[in-house]
Amino acid sequence: MFEFILVCVYMCSLFFVLGMIPVEWEKRPSLEALGFIPALKKKKRGNLFVIFKILSKINKPFCIGAMRARLVKDLAVAHVNITPEEFLLIKELLLSAVLVIMYPAVNADMMFFYFGTAIVVGYYGPEYWLRGKIKAVKAVIVKQLPDAIDLLGLCVNAGLDFMLSLKWVVDKSPKSVMIEELNTVLQEINVGKTRRDAIKDLASRYELPDLSTFARTLIQADKMGTSVTEALNILSEDMRIARYRRGEQMALKAPLKMLVPLLLFIFPVVGILVAGPIMLDFVENNPFKQMKTN
Repeated sequence: MFEFILVCVYMCSLFFVLGMIPVEWEKRPSLEALGFIPALKKKKRGNLFVIFKILSKINKPFCIGAMRARLVKDLAVAHVNITPEEFLLIKELLLSAVLVIMYPAVNADMMFFYFGTAIVVGYYGPEYWLRGKIKAVKAVIVKQLPDAIDLLGLCVNAGLDFMLSLKWVVDKSPKSVMIEELNTVLQEINVGKTRRDAIKDLASRYELPDLSTFARTLIQADKMGTSVTEALNILSEDMRIARYRRGEQMALKAPLKMLVPLLLFIFPVVGILVAGPIMLDFVENNPFKQMKTN
């Protein structure tokens, strides 16, 4: 009964805060509105999505400061197209759903398990999912970066400058995570950001050693006035060698990873197949019993 009262109080507070917050917030002009990015056809959203967007505004006063900055960065890196307020609302809805589903089977001795499970599944579950998305995106970028550097080097060697080479690679390459990030860099430069700052922001957004090396090489070549062609050629060769070494590292780790399923699943089956008939024959024709009878 006490838990039901807590849920009711929480829902009343939630809707009270929702009623105090205006529905329409300040809208700033986007790159599409300024004409830098061609307008895309927006998919029609259902009524549930509209309600979800409205409900997410209750988290506006709570999603501020360092937490908001972290969520904005993590969602951008993971390529999840939701706001920090919507991400917090997903946590709250999942937490409430776990509490409601588990409530009929809970007694006084299970309160710690009840609330612990709700917190782990409802609050930390989306965080683990977001961390997995970030890890997958970073792995894709590390894999695709040498190919993108090769294409940039080929374009620069053909006589194009860096900006035209970047535009050609973005336009002609198939869509991927790395191409989207290069497209973001190109759009930021077109809006007015300097090339150094755009490339530096790309490296700081993902915090990958390979991407940091790529950004540092281009920035250093721009500062010193050296040839971008030579820098890209050397960087492409280094990236290829680094990817080859990572492949060797993964190949060396494979036997250790195979050892666990081998010990847990394969060896017991082999032992049963080999030792099973021997044990059955020993039980049926026990020599010690024959020695006692003699």
